[in-house]
Amino acid sequence: MTGNSGGRSIPVIVPVNSIYLIKEMSRPLHRGVSGGGRFSGNIQHYLEDSQMKIKSDKEVLDKSEQATFTLRNPFQFLFSENSSSKQVSIENGFLLSDPYAPSTLRNHHMLTLLLQLSLVVIVILGLAISSLWAISLTPASRSPVIRGYRRLQEQLVSDLWDIGELSLGATRFKDSEFCSPEFENFVPCFNVTENLELGLIEGKEFDRRCGPMSKQNCLILAPPKYKIPHRWPTGRDVIWIDNVKITAQEVLSSGSLTKRMMMLDEDQISFSFASSMVDDNIEDYSHQIAEMIGLRNVSYLVQAGVRTVLDIGCGYGSLGAHLFPKQLITMCIANYESSGSQVEIALERGLPAIVGSFASKQLPFPSLSFDMIHSAWDGVEWDKKDGIYLIEVDRVLRPGGYFVWTSPFANMPASDHDKGKINKWDFVLNFAKDLCWDLLSQQDKTVVWKKPSKKNCYASRKHGSGPLICKEGRDAETPYYHPLEACIGGTRSRRWIPIKERANWPSRAILSAKELAVHGVLPDDFMEETTNWKSTVRDYWSLLSPLIFSDHPKRPGDEDPIPPDYMVRNVLDMNAHLGGFNSALLDAGKSVWVMNVVPIIGVNHLPLILDRGFVGVLHDWCESFPTYPRTYDMVHADGLLSLQAVKQSRCSMLDLFYEIDRLLRPEGWVILRDTTSLIESARAIASRLKWEARVVEVESNNDEKLLVCQKPTFGQKKKVQGKLLADMDAESRVITQKVK
Repeated sequence: MTGNSGGRSIPVIVPVNSIYLIKEMSRPLHRGVSGGGRFSGNIQHYLEDSQMKIKSDKEVLDKSEQATFTLRNPFQFLFSENSSSKQVSIENGFLLSDPYAPSTLRNHHMLTLLLQLSLVVIVILGLAISSLWAISLTPASRSPVIRGYRRLQEQLVSDLWDIGELSLGATRFKDSEFCSPEFENFVPCFNVTENLELGLIEGKEFDRRCGPMSKQNCLILAPPKYKIPHRWPTGRDVIWIDNVKITAQEVLSSGSLTKRMMMLDEDQISFSFASSMVDDNIEDYSHQIAEMIGLRNVSYLVQAGVRTVLDIGCGYGSLGAHLFPKQLITMCIANYESSGSQVEIALERGLPAIVGSFASKQLPFPSLSFDMIHSAWDGVEWDKKDGIYLIEVDRVLRPGGYFVWTSPFANMPASDHDKGKINKWDFVLNFAKDLCWDLLSQQDKTVVWKKPSKKNCYASRKHGSGPLICKEGRDAETPYYHPLEACIGGTRSRRWIPIKERANWPSRAILSAKELAVHGVLPDDFMEETTNWKSTVRDYWSLLSPLIFSDHPKRPGDEDPIPPDYMVRNVLDMNAHLGGFNSALLDAGKSVWVMNVVPIIGVNHLPLILDRGFVGVLHDWCESFPTYPRTYDMVHADGLLSLQAVKQSRCSMLDLFYEIDRLLRPEGWVILRDTTSLIESARAIASRLKWEARVVEVESNNDEKLLVCQKPTFGQKKKVQGKLLADMDAESRVITQKVK
């Protein structure tokens, strides 16, 4: 069963009572698999660049000896022995074998070349003869035969690539190496020191610049004292200090309103919403904002049409943490910081955040993306560059949305002797009028404006006052780090709908037929995708059950335990389609938030995703994602490998997997769904990256597979390996003594 997503079929795992076929892929992990071919313009070339697995004659024979059995879990699994090893064991219902036992490789160069040449000639003759035969088929029988013929072609290409890899010698097959310790907090594309050396100033030193040296081709290790984060919601209020790059002095000297909400307690940092140890607290502050809008308290923001909030310079995410239980989702965005990063700590707390600066480039969101934008003590010089930063805020703010600004320059009395502060306040106050913002309230150092719900104000302004309306060609829905525009954007968009005219959350997640028409999506296709993803998420969770608890003892006859809803918190969907995966996770009651990423080489459904009340960004997956290492508990991608293979040629699958490894926390999960050939290639690279990996064959779809991986905690893994070696050595000594 499939669902259509903008012209693409969304594959769905068959229901829970169906049969799954599993291959144990990397227990123990293989130490001799190569990966990292280049992407090219089509699938066939991509196969030649990405197929990394080693096959021996014995492996081919062993594929016919697969065994099936039924689990107590709602799935049945089939494990194949892909090597000459006959070591087999049962682990919580999984039949485990060594798929990569070493085999002898003949390295006679001339013989290999002759073998390759002979095989190429045979393949060419075979394809030519089979093509003539295919032409002679009747129309009725041609379709199923051609499908099988294409699969055979793919397998032949794969086998040719395997032989080519073998001819390169054993030195080609090696595990990925670990990066040096200075890469521990590496964020590619953000290098303030280098930007300053290039003469970039006035905020441009924080800009994102991706070049050839921005990629790492090694595995970034966690800090030596890294600990698995606390589960949600405990992790929202307490984090391990060794998991983030921050000094005790930075904790104690934090000065902004939201940063003062934390305390150092031995090896942990705790965050408090309401503490008598500070002058202000987030609960009072958020209550003040609600009153300034005209609401009784912050719980009424949802009823006022607010669901998504952009927090510029978010401190350490305390406002977002406070708003989350109120059904409001807050995206933190802040500059890159080498230490004491707002973004890194917010993500460690389980809150949405990305690294970003709009000193010279637009934010990676389409126009009209957020219901509220908050800025408190952020250091942005709003009065500079003729108000272009305020124009960018206006671009991403929805009609009828709110801009909340807390600043030392706000509400400066005319009698104040600091003329510089007065001038800053006067500029912001007057420029907000030119943007047609309505000043709702001023209290202390906080000001709240409301963006107009209708467009007639722009036409009624005096000639020459305020920025112009963007021309049609300059008001794009795909602003992937485009230069800032000094014109008012979004007014030509069909998505110009005031927030009070949209359905309140959670009804907003299901768009009406009228709203779907704006995005060019049919209601039937939308509902089919929504239904399919609900089933898929249910099956994902069941599928993970035996993997998560595979190291835990279980008495015979016990049911496989179901993973808790709070098992993961930060989820990255690398190819979000219509946001169905996000919606299904929330419907299933999972305590997660999802960063919905829309690749720039695909159909841009990000406006639809944001209109559903979710958060997300545009991104080019041949570049590094704007975040710190170890920030996501789960990475999911449906069809991304195929999309990259067809439309992207400047990066390899190995490059992509290095980036996933950088983003993933130790013990984090990866779920990939794609064509069989690409999943097999991905599985080989996963082994090279030292991930635990299993391939799942969906019986209802022979053309696609799942790859389920878990990233190990390398420090703990080395200890386990050391203990196993010690035990083996002790056992060997006992056997030797008995023989004597």
